[in-house]
Amino acid sequence: MKTGVFGGSFDPVHIGHCQLARGIYESLSLDRLLIIPAFVSPFKSIGAATAQHRLNMCRLAFCDMENTVVSDIEIKNKGKSYTFRTLQELHTLYPGDEIYLFTGADSFMTIENWKNPEIIFSLATVCTVPREGIDAAALREHARLLMKLGCKTEVLDIQVSTVSSSDIRRRISDTKEYRHLLVPSVYEYIEKNKLYREDTHGKH
Repeated sequence: MKTGVFGGSFDPVHIGHCQLARGIYESLSLDRLLIIPAFVSPFKSIGAATAQHRLNMCRLAFCDMENTVVSDIEIKNKGKSYTFRTLQELHTLYPGDEIYLFTGADSFMTIENWKNPEIIFSLATVCTVPREGIDAAALREHARLLMKLGCKTEVLDIQVSTVSSSDIRRRISDTKEYRHLLVPSVYEYIEKNKLYREDTHGKH
């Protein structure tokens, strides 16, 4: 079976994430897509929402997506979420599966500097999509370098909305409109739990 891995902070999960997940699933002809919210990313601090809130929002956002599972594997493990450890655990859970790891374009351009990259390269095909400032040509050039390091790669052609979680957090904090950037159930969850307000910091 072909299993895709789409991780991130998802703080909060938005329509761009959903579009990307569908695109990854279809472009790679996956049998299963795992959405994996990080407990704590090694590269950036988690924003205002707790791990449990982010997990809950992902479950709402992806509940209707075919063969897509929101996994708490990194949240349960606590600590910094290193990709090589997650991949090792996934290979134990899904022995024999082909694993396709999705990363953003920025991460793809630096993945050889991650912790234990040789383990990542041995366990998964690393996939990405172009974004503003990093086009497909730049990604394919870096893919050639990664291939020399033993990494299998895929540069996908997927069009997604240019939405950012940090912009959504700012909009909420500044009491600006943001409903159109989220699936309705996630918007309702944020409003109900008063997440990303300066006075609450999503710690309920």
